[in-house]
Amino acid sequence: MQRIKNAVLLGCMLLFVLSGVAMAENPANQTPFITSFTYQNIGSGTATVSFSFYSQASGNRVTTVSRTLPAGAGSSIFMGALLGSEALPSAFIGSAVMQSNQPLAIIQVQIPQSTTVKNRPLSIVFPSGSSPIYVATVLKNKFNAMTKLAVQNVHTTNADLTLKFYNADDPAAAPIEIQKDNLPPGGMAYYDAGTLPGLADGFNGSAVVTGVENDTTTPANIVATTLELQTNDVGARAVEAISQAAKTLYVATALCNAFGGQTTAYAVQNTNLSTATEVTVHYSNGTNETKTAQPGAKVSFSGCAASGMPTGFSGAATITSSATDIIAIAKVSGLGYFTAFMAETAGASKLALPYIRYTSDANYNTGARQRAFIAIQNIGATAVSNVQVKYLDTNGTVVGTHTIATIAPNAKANSKAIDASGNSASLLEFGTPEGNPGSGFGGSVVIEGPAGSQLIAIARITSKIGAGEVAEDYNALVIDGTALTSGMAAAYTYSAPLVLLNQ
Repeated sequence: MQRIKNAVLLGCMLLFVLSGVAMAENPANQTPFITSFTYQNIGSGTATVSFSFYSQASGNRVTTVSRTLPAGAGSSIFMGALLGSEALPSAFIGSAVMQSNQPLAIIQVQIPQSTTVKNRPLSIVFPSGSSPIYVATVLKNKFNAMTKLAVQNVHTTNADLTLKFYNADDPAAAPIEIQKDNLPPGGMAYYDAGTLPGLADGFNGSAVVTGVENDTTTPANIVATTLELQTNDVGARAVEAISQAAKTLYVATALCNAFGGQTTAYAVQNTNLSTATEVTVHYSNGTNETKTAQPGAKVSFSGCAASGMPTGFSGAATITSSATDIIAIAKVSGLGYFTAFMAETAGASKLALPYIRYTSDANYNTGARQRAFIAIQNIGATAVSNVQVKYLDTNGTVVGTHTIATIAPNAKANSKAIDASGNSASLLEFGTPEGNPGSGFGGSVVIEGPAGSQLIAIARITSKIGAGEVAEDYNALVIDGTALTSGMAAAYTYSAPLVLLNQ
């Protein structure tokens, strides 16, 4: 049962599918997508992985797919290529739960089925849920964009959901609330902001999503992700909802009209529902900007708005809150870019990037293949030396290593496959069939600094479109050193709230 009280509910699903065949003139919000999962084994033994898919309509499991993956290896599973007993229904929309005997790093990739929309929205698949979770940006025909939100129940019992939407343009307004009852385990609730009557046209805000066990006040674990799609153009990006909040956040990329016209924007949400807070963005060149975030609401920052910010700036940022915990997402726009990624609460000495590609000029310039560019920031108090960026093929073999001599505190360094020393043929066509003879597409990265170092990283996946480019970003995932022996029973569970197949 679903109850709406002046409200709108958005949902996080593993597979998102839109109706019809994309026409050349269709904008991103009218484009169908097919989901792919790119996953990396960050454990010590061969991983046995199962993907179970749940229908949004019924909440029932539809099919289960099993795969194996060597230690260190990266691979992908594409919903449009599943056949026979593994195949999903042609009109499927739902969620997924993955189980593995080894820890994994997983990225959910939405592949547009269009001649004009080429960007691939990327979001992280998390190993656990929580409640509440925070959605820093929700748009309804605002900035020529629309939000689609999917919320998945990853609890062991049926859950009741409550979504509260806070209007950034009218912080004094009461939040708009929507509820959904009795969502089964593994199931997801999916909502398109454009069709929700509780949200006014032009809505610009944030959301807080809570889950409880059915008809109780006991918290239920949930996860969520969003798609943000342009209504008049080809821009498409995704970002996961966030559960970890802090008074200090770190962002590996900050831009002001850099590289010919790329600029970052930050949406910062106050997670406290009763107390306002002062939010300051500290850029790595010494400039700052401060705004007040009302309870539950977001405030937005442009990379060029800080007093004294020079055009052409490329650096990093730290975001602080005076009174309450905050979360933030970063977006890069300009020159065709339409990206989104999370601000981080902490760093780690070892990170994983499961979806990394590189290709020759001939393959890149035609738009046939992608390139990945990695930004690594040192958020520690001292310089970090000898950072190893290891590029691994589909068998988990390191085919090249890029050694970064030093990264100063709060500074960042960059890496791409051809910066590494190793197998030059595999690195020029890294993650492609030529780079993985007989194994198809698949390539991943492990970033390793000295013990105790505090590193964060994002990967930017770019595609050439005519004379320009499109791009999307995702955050590196922490490798915590957990080791399991090969053959153990499934011990790790991951949930993906947005799965799409042509519909």
